[in-house]
Amino acid sequence: MTFPQIDPVAVSIGPLQIHWYGLMYLVGFVGGWWLLKRRTERAGSGWTREQLSDMLFYIAMGVILGGRLGYVLFYNFGKFLDNPLWLFEVWTGGMSFHGGAIGVLTAFALLARKFGKRYFSIADFVVPVVPMGLGVGRLGNFINGELWGRPSEMPWAMIFPSDRMGVPRHPSQLYECLLEGVLLFAVLWLYSAKPRPAGAVTGLFGVGYGLSRICVEFFREPDAQLGYLAGGWLTMGMLLSIPMVVIGAAMIAWAYRHDTRRVSA
Repeated sequence: MTFPQIDPVAVSIGPLQIHWYGLMYLVGFVGGWWLLKRRTERAGSGWTREQLSDMLFYIAMGVILGGRLGYVLFYNFGKFLDNPLWLFEVWTGGMSFHGGAIGVLTAFALLARKFGKRYFSIADFVVPVVPMGLGVGRLGNFINGELWGRPSEMPWAMIFPSDRMGVPRHPSQLYECLLEGVLLFAVLWLYSAKPRPAGAVTGLFGVGYGLSRICVEFFREPDAQLGYLAGGWLTMGMLLSIPMVVIGAAMIAWAYRHDTRRVSA
């Protein structure tokens, strides 16, 4: 298939350029805010609009700061050692989901202290909308023609303009959009629509994202500076996602085991 030639710059106003990738982040945050706002407005939700606004700010900072730090530490630490100031060159690109996840989990702890709420009351409330941001973010990667997949002979394989080898590849960004975005969102949104034990929704997110990412990593080209970590198949994305599956499954088991009320099936 021919890669759709989409200009990465969505809008140009003089020297100001607004990129599709940045707009995808905005769509993710606004869409997540709108969905959480709907749940906030339900009777007895326990949340206010002011709390939701604070929540959005803390989470945005967690995503940006954690995502950048995670990319530097997990994927390009050598470059950071050579040039520590590169950490702040965010305009050159480089964000890590796993680093962003750590940043958001930290933001949940700060919000729990600020609001006087339990940690998982915040985490379980927010994580169902996270896949929306992941999905549109992967669309941004696809538009940029980056983070493409391994060589493929499938009929939907594409030749990406930035690929010097010029071979057809899996559009792995779209695979991630469907698995980590559309499918995971549907599962979490429906599951969280009924009362669940504290921590169960967050645990399900860990399992769902981890499994989705591990599956896609078999089709995604590993980062050039890292390559395969072991056995010609293990990637950094897999290595960071495996603990998410294990911890997430343990959280779900713990949540249901320590839940003293009748839980909706």
